[in-house]
Amino acid sequence: MSAAAPGGDVAGRLSFVDRYLAVWILAAMAAGLGLGRLVPGLGDALAEVTVGGVSLPIALGLLVMMYPVLAKVRYDRLDTVTRDRRLLLPSLLLNWVVGPALMFALAWLFLPDLPAYRTGLIIVGLARCIAMVIIWNDLARGDREAAAVLVALNSVFQVLAFSALGWFYLSFLPGALGLARAGLDVSVWEIARSVLVFLGIPLAAGYLTRRVGERTKGRTWYETRLIPRIGPFALYGLLFTIVVLFALQGEAITSRPLDVARIALPLLVYFAVMWAGSMALGRAVGLDHPRATTLAFTAAGNNFELAIAVAIATFGASSGQALAGVVGPLIEVPVLIGLVYCALHARRYFTAPAVPAPQEEPTRA
Repeated sequence: MSAAAPGGDVAGRLSFVDRYLAVWILAAMAAGLGLGRLVPGLGDALAEVTVGGVSLPIALGLLVMMYPVLAKVRYDRLDTVTRDRRLLLPSLLLNWVVGPALMFALAWLFLPDLPAYRTGLIIVGLARCIAMVIIWNDLARGDREAAAVLVALNSVFQVLAFSALGWFYLSFLPGALGLARAGLDVSVWEIARSVLVFLGIPLAAGYLTRRVGERTKGRTWYETRLIPRIGPFALYGLLFTIVVLFALQGEAITSRPLDVARIALPLLVYFAVMWAGSMALGRAVGLDHPRATTLAFTAAGNNFELAIAVAIATFGASSGQALAGVVGPLIEVPVLIGLVYCALHARRYFTAPAVPAPQEEPTRA
């Protein structure tokens, strides 16, 4: 996935692969749905390939997808992100206050008569994105270092706050408003395990690759020789993950199209409002385009792997809650790839950074 140069028409500068990325992703979705529907027992067979409740095919796909992007992160520049309160404070507000509250409101507004789907959507809103957002941010030319910091921050909050927010939005708040309640039984260890597998492993691999590569060969070699070789695997991992994910749930999705449509409506509104509102907020507080893009994608994305796992563990694999979790990526994947193109074209509404980035220097230290 090549970088775009500043100025000019964005679409005209994209590589062949990038220019038709939406086609490859939609083809992967169709292939996964077709395999899940047409190959008897495929979904069940893939679902059984797990270790400790974690799907190995999905974990493998996410590792291959995230590793090249995390290997590109310049970890020696993370301090410039951790000092940027204009980025960190809005991100925490959007992810842990606005996002869950908005999904709660939309779930009750669109699905007042379907409690199982409503509960599943609320769970999706509580699971903030820590995995696939890395690839969307990179495709949209967001700030890689900022994405690494925000994803790590979301991971910590996810371990600490997920269960408490589940109780608040599924039990306490509905009870206070005179609405029907639901329960959520999930341990802190289950959340921590998801964070470790879907973020910890590729993050450690990417960090160690950069450290070892720069120490032995220097930064110039690392970024001009090694990164171009491993970079394409991010797209391969993304497409593989999509095929596996949709093959796992292809029969459930295609056998209940009306239910899928009902669940899709609030999700469409959610992604549009969260992304556009976050991008506008980033511009309003003075962020440049790369960091505003990172803010928008980390706020709009959701950790569907965690949401599906929690829904299945609590309510069962054939439950409405689990189906709502499955519909999440069905809608999120094409919507966010569309928002990648929106982000690329939104550059014209941002001014260039006042301070240029430091000059690149080879290093072996």
